[in-house]
Amino acid sequence: MELKDKLISSFMAFEEKLDLNSDVHNIRSKSFNYFEKNGFPTKKDEAWKYTSLEKLLKNDYRIFPKKVISIELRDVKKYFLYDLDTYKIVFIDGIYSPFLSDTTHDGLDVCLLSAALSKPKYKKVIKKYFNKIALKNDSLTSLNTSFTKEGAYIFIPKTVVSEKPIQIIHFSTGKQGKMLLQPRNLIVVEENAQVQIIERHQSLKSFQILTNSVTEIFSNKASHVDYYKIQNDYEDSSIIDNTYISQDKDSNVKVHTFSLGGKLIRNNLNFFQNGENIESTMKGITIIGDRQHVDHYTLVHHSKPNCNSFQEYKGIFSDRSVGVFNGKILVDKIAQKTNAFQQNNNILIDDNATINTKPQLEIFADDVKCSHGCTIGQLDNSALFYLRSRGIPKKEAKALLTYAFANNVLESVQIPELKNRINSLIAKKIGVNLGHDL
Repeated sequence: MELKDKLISSFMAFEEKLDLNSDVHNIRSKSFNYFEKNGFPTKKDEAWKYTSLEKLLKNDYRIFPKKVISIELRDVKKYFLYDLDTYKIVFIDGIYSPFLSDTTHDGLDVCLLSAALSKPKYKKVIKKYFNKIALKNDSLTSLNTSFTKEGAYIFIPKTVVSEKPIQIIHFSTGKQGKMLLQPRNLIVVEENAQVQIIERHQSLKSFQILTNSVTEIFSNKASHVDYYKIQNDYEDSSIIDNTYISQDKDSNVKVHTFSLGGKLIRNNLNFFQNGENIESTMKGITIIGDRQHVDHYTLVHHSKPNCNSFQEYKGIFSDRSVGVFNGKILVDKIAQKTNAFQQNNNILIDDNATINTKPQLEIFADDVKCSHGCTIGQLDNSALFYLRSRGIPKKEAKALLTYAFANNVLESVQIPELKNRINSLIAKKIGVNLGHDL
């Protein structure tokens, strides 16, 4: 049975079992109708021109976990920021793990989306925010909405500054066969509130898993959101990450994406600016090899005046790996005094590596500063010669140049413990000791 047919046959039974309010039921039904009509995206769709899901969709995925799996903290501790006190929302094969989690309702809500979707006390927030910015005409987002059951629910009230970062971690064990996971996160940060969030999807062994994740983030007036995505999975694991961000006046949102491992990674990152004096920042580092594939698809919609957006993505590709960057900036006629910057720089370590980059600017205002740039090249031979002439072996010299190329993206990471962790991951990817404190 094809995956689409399997999903269609599973939906009705799944829908009947869930205890959700009627509004959510209606949303799910409409979303599934859209997916049923349109199916999975193909390379005929312009947005998917360089990325094919064909091979992934041939797998016979389990749609729902057949049992609850327990894992010991000692076996997964290395995937946490264990040297930092944080809130934690942890899932194992799509099921919440209370043993590994540390949630709270003390001044802010860090808990489960399933509770928010079903309990009356959350109904007002769900009605206002759930599925309000996720694209209705995107088949994978619609599929996720159709099967939405579990994920993270984070609500930061007015003027509250979260004292601890929040970790959202999804573990897949491989003990239930090939799986399709569809987590859903809803994050609401009210006026003048602040939060730092780290998200990670991690397989515990190599097996075929496909994650179709959707996150909605609402950054209200003068709020600050610092969001980090760590993607460093096994080579049989694939993820399609759909993130939608709505910003109000004077808000500041930063998203850092570290794509360091996985069979296929597709990041759809959408910013919608709905007020003046907004700051939107997107930064990313991609380091992959073998036949891995990473696709960054970004959109920043400037719909109000006096706003800024900054995009900087760097990629390092070796072996037969493939990178894609498709960055779109849309500036409405009313959005005068917009300042939008976009830069995509790439290094091809091997001749067989590929990068496809496509910057897009659609500007309907006349008083703006919008720029984009792209570079594709190899390591600087003169710089490499200089380092080797100082007694540094070729492998270490290449690593230092590679690290220097990516380092300025790390400079804006605001959590020191996370910066150290990313440094360590990059050093491991490069395969050498960079000679400094990690």
